[in-house]
Amino acid sequence: MIPLKITIITAFIFPEMTPRANRSTELAIELARTGHEVTLYAILGNYDYSSFEMEHSLKVRDFPKMRFVKKTSSSNERRGLKDRILRKLFGRLLEFPTIELSFRVQSILKKTKGADLLITVCGSYPINWGTAWFKVKNTTLFPKIWIADCGDPYMGNIFNNPPFYFKYVEKWFCRKVDYLTVPIENAKNGYYQEFWDKIKVIPQGFRFNKPKTNLAVINSSPTFVYAGAFYPDLRDPRVLLEYLASLEIDFKFIIYTGAINLVEPYMDRLQGKIELRDYIMRDELIDVMASVDFLLNLENETSVQNPSKLIDYALAERPILSIRSSTFNHITVDEFLMGNYKNQLEIENLEQYNIRNVAQQFVELYSIDKVK
Repeated sequence: MIPLKITIITAFIFPEMTPRANRSTELAIELARTGHEVTLYAILGNYDYSSFEMEHSLKVRDFPKMRFVKKTSSSNERRGLKDRILRKLFGRLLEFPTIELSFRVQSILKKTKGADLLITVCGSYPINWGTAWFKVKNTTLFPKIWIADCGDPYMGNIFNNPPFYFKYVEKWFCRKVDYLTVPIENAKNGYYQEFWDKIKVIPQGFRFNKPKTNLAVINSSPTFVYAGAFYPDLRDPRVLLEYLASLEIDFKFIIYTGAINLVEPYMDRLQGKIELRDYIMRDELIDVMASVDFLLNLENETSVQNPSKLIDYALAERPILSIRSSTFNHITVDEFLMGNYKNQLEIENLEQYNIRNVAQQFVELYSIDKVK
């Protein structure tokens, strides 16, 4: 196929460690590896991407200077008193401060004239809204095909639950985009049915690096890992932690998370058995996960979203204990702690998550549209 001129716009990329940042980074790398001309836009911060650009033969460009969005790809959000007040007043009502992205993306899109394919990776939906707005005003400048890659739904996201009036914004944006891509089939249910014909399923994509750790795992006591965020009543660890605190056996539970508020109340009761750690780079995390006895997945209390961490869990080649707080069954937990993994979660067709296959599906969407 003739190389395409591809623009990817997202909020954050490497070294930020979130599913959407990983999606944007890995997709750009793979598309460039296969010969396409790729320009990747994000809120960069102070990280030097010059060697990254040379290594992967792509261009990395910054968003225009942000006034209200304080987080960058290389730094955590730092909010002063004024920022906290504005967020308190307008956060939910106006999608503040990320609504700023819908304005800042305009100047980026002015540079995309002649692009074959535009991919907006939606960790922040205002990027899509601003892109739709630009398309209405500048049809001659707009790329030939626009794909909005949506990890989670917006109006149909129970973790977010925005005000009702944003449904009109979402429907308006969905009318303007050529394709919406979602990672799982059930995610379609998070979108208005009138747009289902635009929705294509393209799974999360990852480099398939094998762990360095010897898979002949020997630990002095049952050792297991959880990596990811917690959400009260939605991806909630408290039922499990309450049960673990009642046990008199030895074990080691390692948690990689930035959301410690649901875990901290149990630290004293589980002293010596639980270990909180900061997030680490993906390859390093897979090596750690490959060295433990099993891995813990907390299922979402919704069918339209699925944790992307499951692919990395599968690559670590350790048994996966998958539980849901609302239907907690301590018998399965006991089995895993005793080394009985008969009820482990199986990840089917792992190759579908290989970034090489995932990136090709984006290119194929462009090719299919051009044949129409």
